[in-house]
Amino acid sequence: MRVVSGIQPTGGLHLGNLLGAILRWVRMQEEAECLFFLADLHSLSEHMDPKVRRASVREMAAALIASGIDPAKSILFAQSAVPAHAELCWILNGTARMGWLNRMTQWKDKAGKNREGASVALFDYPVLQAADILLYKATHVPVGEDQKQHIELTRDIALKFNTDFDVDLFVPPEPFIGGGTAARVMSLRDGRSKMSKSDPSDMSRIHLTDSDDEIAQKVRKAKTDPEPLPQDPALLEGRPEAKNLVGIYAAVTGESVTQVLLRVGGQGFGQFKPMLADALVALLSPLRGRLDGFRRDPAELDRLLAAGADRARELAAPTLAEAYRAVGLTP
Repeated sequence: MRVVSGIQPTGGLHLGNLLGAILRWVRMQEEAECLFFLADLHSLSEHMDPKVRRASVREMAAALIASGIDPAKSILFAQSAVPAHAELCWILNGTARMGWLNRMTQWKDKAGKNREGASVALFDYPVLQAADILLYKATHVPVGEDQKQHIELTRDIALKFNTDFDVDLFVPPEPFIGGGTAARVMSLRDGRSKMSKSDPSDMSRIHLTDSDDEIAQKVRKAKTDPEPLPQDPALLEGRPEAKNLVGIYAAVTGESVTQVLLRVGGQGFGQFKPMLADALVALLSPLRGRLDGFRRDPAELDRLLAAGADRARELAAPTLAEAYRAVGLTP
């Protein structure tokens, strides 16, 4: 089993990223061969200052390693350090169809009414994503609900390419359900919206770099309702803020929501919030310390990323060469 996944180096990692994806990646390392990349080529779909992009790649790598991604167990690298991603994307552009890409929900959502002003990179994003996966003959891809459509597109591209050129080159990947459950973390100001760095209120999210005092303050001021916590998880329905805070606590402590409520049911938020703040500080404080250590040693980060890129290029080269031959190009 080989798993491939990427994350855009846009900076500003928060608790939602950690509980929703990164800690699941950490657990995956024990279950499969994993390649994790910083998707800096994907970040070209939006304008970003080049200096910010380069700094963000380092920052994201530091955060991943500080969170538990082990470069000795997994292959961690910057996407642009492996040119085969871009090369295979261009080859697959001959297989992908405009109609397929026009149906992508994320394209519709992100381009909005300004499709004429959106970048070609945003439209073609799913084809590069397919190249990211097919390049390494990944068998499984960890995805959230919003990415399942992209995996289906990757499968369509793989099957059409194999059929069109009478080869057995690309492996149609399956969604990966390993690594345990990923928490869906919502805003601390609105339990119906996902925690996001784009929210104008800094109080809506907890950054991985927040101090212990900042974490405690944000939890203390998190939106709640006046009712005590129930013992039955079903009674959290219709109480989005309460459901969110209990879900965060469960994800941080490794318990189920049912286990948490059996212990804290009947308590008000005045009692529960300090417990949540303490659990978050216990998780994030050592992570923040490791992150600070990597920030002070950028050369070590660069060394680890370069080593990962070497391993990724070695895995990618045979697939790219076969793709060139299949379409009649000179590799």
